[in-house]
Amino acid sequence: MDFFLRLQEYSVDTAIATIVDGSDSLKINIQHLRELSFRVGSIYQFNGELLIQPDNEVLQALVGRNVDGIDLNLYYQSLQLLRQFQAHHLKNPAT
Repeated sequence: MDFFLRLQEYSVDTAIATIVDGSDSLKINIQHLRELSFRVGSIYQFNGELLIQPDNEVLQALVGRNVDGIDLNLYYQSLQLLRQFQAHHLKNPAT
């Protein structure tokens, strides 16, 4: 699962970062990303496993990188096209 969101805060002590997109936020466990330098306000891509517990969702990040400069509008447009393509091919697997 990939996420491209802005870093709101992080703690070296707890190895938990919070990323935001508008009013949505997600906690990221960054314990395996000690070599990555974090800057509040920067945009990061994380890939990992989403752990869902009652009233708590945390992405266990396996890979992360800073992607400042990415065109998020273009990214979201591409994501929308991908979802349309997948929806079409799920309905019509022969095409």
